[in-house]
Amino acid sequence: MGLGDAGWWAAGASVSAAAIGVGVYAAMAPGSQIFGRTLVAGRNPRELALTFDDGPNGDTTEQLLELLARHNVRATFFLVGRCAAAQPALARRIAEQGHAIGNHTMTHPHLLALGPAATRQEIVDGGKAIADATGVEPKIFRPPFGGRWPHTLRAAQELGLTSVMWNALGFDWREADASVIASRLLHGMRSNRTAGRATNFLLHDGSHRSLGANREATLAAVAQVLQAEARHSRFVTVNEWID
Repeated sequence: MGLGDAGWWAAGASVSAAAIGVGVYAAMAPGSQIFGRTLVAGRNPRELALTFDDGPNGDTTEQLLELLARHNVRATFFLVGRCAAAQPALARRIAEQGHAIGNHTMTHPHLLALGPAATRQEIVDGGKAIADATGVEPKIFRPPFGGRWPHTLRAAQELGLTSVMWNALGFDWREADASVIASRLLHGMRSNRTAGRATNFLLHDGSHRSLGANREATLAAVAQVLQAEARHSRFVTVNEWID
């Protein structure tokens, strides 16, 4: 018995939906390696990396640096080029305090909407602005929103950058309750430990929309994580996981 027109249409629609689902996973899922290799986390379950996107961001970044210094913790900052260019002294301070510096593009576009040439230019321009501000040439790259095509990762690799994702997040860009953010982060950490992995926390000290974003909840959540894990974990930069 044949499927008939309706049956073939339904079968085709199912295949198309499945293909779209695989494509979305490949392009957006933090752990996906389908479109190219990315660094997610190290192999030691007791290692934690605090990573911050979208800065530098004025007082928030300054307070964060003070908090990290009090705990003698080094973190990883994925800077937006235009933000670093607007606040070079603050960007340089991040580097001078021993934190790892990453490239988060020049203007924080959604790279899934850009072709190969425009993608490469965003990464190149971001890297130059960050290096000019900090005195450090970034060796790591995080695509905005986590979105990447094969040409995104290929451009980063050709520019000598290791692409970095994450495996724990607190949704701090949309959550105002610090305890909720910290709880999500620690839940992700416990899941990673059960799976035998280190934890790479995704957080934000700034916003891609504008300077001056309020990240008080993020600061308080980071303080809670540092207090909770000071005796149980080793805080590292992402660079320490690169072979």
